[in-house]
Amino acid sequence: MTKQNGQERVAGPPAHPVIQQIMELKWLLYVTLLALGTLAVRAHDMDDDNDVDDVVDIEDDLDDGIEDVEESKSETSTPPPTPKVTYRAPVPTGEVYFAETFDKGTLDGWILSKAKKDDTDDEIAKYDGKWEVQDMKDTKLPGDRGLVLVTRAKHHAISSKLSKPFVFDTKPLIVQYEVNFQNGIECGGAYVKLLSKTPELNLDQFHDKTPYTIMFGPDKCGEDYKLHFIFRHKNPKTGKYEEKHAKRPDADLKTYFTDKKTHLYTLVLNPDNSFEILVDQTVVNSGNLLNDMSPPVNPPREIEDPNDQKPEDWDERPKIPDPDAVKPDDWDEDAPAKIPDENAVKPEGWLDDEPEYVADPDAEKPEDWDEDMDGEWEAPQIANPKCESAPGCGTWQRPMIDNPNYKGKWKPPMIDNVNYQGIWKPRKIPNPDFFEDLEPFKMTPFSAVGLELWSMTSDIFFDNFIICTERAVADDWASDGWGLKKAADGAAEPGVVGQMMAAAEERPWLWVVYILTVALPVFLVVLFCCSGKKQPNAAEYKKTDAPQPDVMNEEKEEEKDKGDKEEEEEEETNEEKLEEKQKSDADIGSASQEEEEEEEEEEDRKHASEEEETVNRSPRNRKPRKD
Repeated sequence: MTKQNGQERVAGPPAHPVIQQIMELKWLLYVTLLALGTLAVRAHDMDDDNDVDDVVDIEDDLDDGIEDVEESKSETSTPPPTPKVTYRAPVPTGEVYFAETFDKGTLDGWILSKAKKDDTDDEIAKYDGKWEVQDMKDTKLPGDRGLVLVTRAKHHAISSKLSKPFVFDTKPLIVQYEVNFQNGIECGGAYVKLLSKTPELNLDQFHDKTPYTIMFGPDKCGEDYKLHFIFRHKNPKTGKYEEKHAKRPDADLKTYFTDKKTHLYTLVLNPDNSFEILVDQTVVNSGNLLNDMSPPVNPPREIEDPNDQKPEDWDERPKIPDPDAVKPDDWDEDAPAKIPDENAVKPEGWLDDEPEYVADPDAEKPEDWDEDMDGEWEAPQIANPKCESAPGCGTWQRPMIDNPNYKGKWKPPMIDNVNYQGIWKPRKIPNPDFFEDLEPFKMTPFSAVGLELWSMTSDIFFDNFIICTERAVADDWASDGWGLKKAADGAAEPGVVGQMMAAAEERPWLWVVYILTVALPVFLVVLFCCSGKKQPNAAEYKKTDAPQPDVMNEEKEEEKDKGDKEEEEEEETNEEKLEEKQKSDADIGSASQEEEEEEEEEEDRKHASEEEETVNRSPRNRKPRKD
């Protein structure tokens, strides 16, 4: 207990040494992280500003260090070399209607369109976009070529004949091909069209209105990522074709457009009208041609009669005003909703004679102001500076409050309408255009495959087209083509650690980022776990006899009461001691007085004896001696 400014204050317990060390460590970590961040920025700037000679010197030093490290390693610790994947063109393992790998390096068998789009400016109407057979960028399989859409912002159209027309009968249809958006994709498609077999089909004039049976593949514009499956259904009554669109897949398709990897797109259409859409051999959409297309394949049996009209006396009102209700006599429709507050008082200091806004005294008329054209110039209004220190300016008005007597316009209550007939709808009649096609799978045969595209991104890579009827044949084709690409990419790609190391070699400042990324979470965990005061358990309290947290407040109050009680007892003890001292002093005083009296009596006796002895020794008092 210490005293400060004349008042007693209980000194708190000293901070635990471990807590002090943790707090010091916390500040040290904060300073260290700040320094590392600064170094990261400086390193990044130096990496951008250093000249070539400095870079060469640094690389030489790093090479020397790497050589020393490599020499110190044993030969057995050298990691095995990355396995190489050798490319071999896929070969169909069964009957196919179309198969193309482009590994010959030519466009043999493909026809470039020379058509023009209708209702389009001549400058962009031509299908003059370029197609080439090329190796894929950053290919891991030398010799694996594909069809590349080379130009951007152009109309592109190219097509090729099937070995024989595909007729929808008792076998499935499988369409499969690969796409790689090598530069990503801004707006454009990579879908294929299966061109209908018609006498008018001329691949040299292939354009957007050329009849097709199925359109399938990826398409993207803006943030709308699509995977089309559209087929043209022929109305058996009218002979007209109508596009039927599959429902949108639930899967997120964005990655397939943005990761710049080769993806395998597969459409499986079965004679039972079921279909599956797969990406990289994973189903992303499925359904039935009869139930999952929009608009539906078959129209409704009945339709609303277009000639039917609602009768004039048809009552659609479920509720009506009560005709027997009467407005109460005390209902005041003229009472206002708001009234002035009669209890309000004008604030003291209100400036009634000052306007809220005044002309800006510092404003000047512009030099080019023409009063004949612009009218008389007036300075702009600004808030009156005198009102800033006042509660208000201008004519004071009482604030408005809700009128307790306001009821508004009286309306009769609503009751059920006994004549309610429901919402009128036209009667149903048989649909004159109704038909029922239970086998929409049996579509129009097709005899060619084509790509008719507009794209704002170049270098879209197509490869390994196949059209067949057997799933096993398509799977073998995918394994030998797309599967080989996937294996090569996997073999060539380093692990996560390797990728991080390679990136750090190109940008050394990334080391600081890695350190912060790894160390910061660890430091935060340590700080959050250790910076707070540790709550000891009951056993530790028992060992140290320290007060437990749940009784500290009670003990403090008890200590305070105990201190007050001890002070009272101490005061009582001091009073008792003072009384005893006074009593003792009184006893001592009386004893000393008795001793003095005894001493005086003793002296008196002593003087008396001395005087008697003196008298006896006197000669007059002696007796004569006898001889």
